[in-house]
Amino acid sequence: MKTITSLKQLDLNKKYTYADYLMWRLKERVELIKGKVLEMSPAPNRIHQDISGNLFFEMKLLFADNPCNLYATPFDVRLKDSKKPPKKDSDYNTVVQPDICVICDKSKLDDKGCAGSPDLVIEILSPGNSNHEMRTKFRIYEENKIPEYWIVEPANQTILVYVLQDNKYIGLQPLTTEDKMNSKIFPKMKFPIKNIFKEK
Repeated sequence: MKTITSLKQLDLNKKYTYADYLMWRLKERVELIKGKVLEMSPAPNRIHQDISGNLFFEMKLLFADNPCNLYATPFDVRLKDSKKPPKKDSDYNTVVQPDICVICDKSKLDDKGCAGSPDLVIEILSPGNSNHEMRTKFRIYEENKIPEYWIVEPANQTILVYVLQDNKYIGLQPLTTEDKMNSKIFPKMKFPIKNIFKEK
C-alpha cells in the first residue's frame, strides 16, 4: 500500500477511521471528525503559543499534586461516535488535538494518546480555526459528554467556559483579565486570567 504523505493523496469526500489515520505520514496537520478529514490551521502563531505556554504553566503548578494528567498538543484524543463501546482503532472515526486537555481516568491513556473523553478540553482560537472550534468541536465535545470545555479568545482576552448539564453545555459568564479562573470541575484553579495573556 502506498504511503500517504500529503493531504492531496486523500479523498476528502471519503470517510476514514483512526486505523487509517495511524497509517498516514502527512506534512499537514489534520483532525478526523466523524470520519471526515479536516485540515488544521498552520503552525500556531506566536501569540497563540504564548497563551498556550502561560496556561499550561499555571495549570501544571495546580496539578502537581493532583492525580489527573495534563497534556498539550500534539496529543491525539480519540472519541466515539456511537453508543457502542469502541474495541479497536477502526471503531474510532473522530480524532482531535485540543490545545490542552486534562484526563483523570488513567485507563483512557495509552501510548497513542487518550481513548475516550477527557475531563477538560481547552481550545485557543486562531484566525483560521474559529468556526471549527466554535461550532464543530463544540458539538463533538458535547456529544461525548466532556464535563468542561474552555474556548480562549486571544483577540479580546477572554475565556468562555462551558459546563455539561443534562448532556448540554451551559455557558458561564465570560472571564476577562479582571477575573480569576472559575472552573466547576476543578475549583482549586483560581489563577488570574491576566496571567494567561501576558507577553514577555
